[in-house]
Amino acid sequence: MKLSILGCYSATPRTLNNTTSQVLEINNHMFLIDCGEGTQVQLRKHRIKFNRIKHIFISHLHGDHFFGLVGLVSTFRLLTREADLHIYGPKGIKEVVTLQMKLADSWTNYKLIFHELTSKESELIFEDDKVEVHTIPLNHRIYTNGYLFKEKEGPRKLKIHAVENAHINVAYYRKLTQGFDVENEHGILIKNDTVTEPGPSPKSYAFCSDTMYKEDIVPIIENTTVLYHESTFLNQHAHLAVKTKHSTAREAALIAQKAKVETLILGHYSTRYDSLEVFKDEAEEVFANVELAKDGKTFEF
Repeated sequence: MKLSILGCYSATPRTLNNTTSQVLEINNHMFLIDCGEGTQVQLRKHRIKFNRIKHIFISHLHGDHFFGLVGLVSTFRLLTREADLHIYGPKGIKEVVTLQMKLADSWTNYKLIFHELTSKESELIFEDDKVEVHTIPLNHRIYTNGYLFKEKEGPRKLKIHAVENAHINVAYYRKLTQGFDVENEHGILIKNDTVTEPGPSPKSYAFCSDTMYKEDIVPIIENTTVLYHESTFLNQHAHLAVKTKHSTAREAALIAQKAKVETLILGHYSTRYDSLEVFKDEAEEVFANVELAKDGKTFEF
């Protein structure tokens, strides 16, 4: 699982700071999460192939999270894209994008498929044989969702010596990796767990931005491999977090602690602060394994 941070600051883009956008590579999928202004420039800068992006997930309709979307959709058209593009986001996102296309008389030459979200409960919005994606209802000034990306259980691993000693024909190896019991060459049923072991543990990634402290998301993201949680403010400005419905670094760490996640990544920083290290310091008072999102930084798990 690989996470590329294209932008991780709040409000407005600056010379060296980009607004929220990131790319998650998980089990042969490449998902674009939020699409702040300048996202397509960041994609080019970090050599991320446009044609691998088939699904875009938008958390909410504040500009610093989706103003780059129409531009990216338009560029895909200019590049004569043929593959379908799925866009997941709040109700209204279809109107925003298609109005721009209509007024510019620039309809896409590929299929644009919108999945508009309205539920205030967590729901499954994407699933195939390898990955599933659930919404994480958040508490912001407008309707907002985070997203939970989960790998499905992979194939089991053969214990080769055990398989050979059990006299199982090679034709049944695939069924063993799928978890089935099989008969050996002597007609004896061999229990799967005696000749296989679990494959690598499935990984998961929870994206939570923007939101005020919301403890009831904990059961949704419990035991997640990686949690990205907004930390717009430090605790000294907690009153601003309440007013704007954002979180502090300490509150993000409390969510990580209660959810028993493995790693917490902080982001969506207010530019009022001179250093990012102060966010990490504050969070580490509550939760040990803290990383800082930075524009252009890549994490591999």
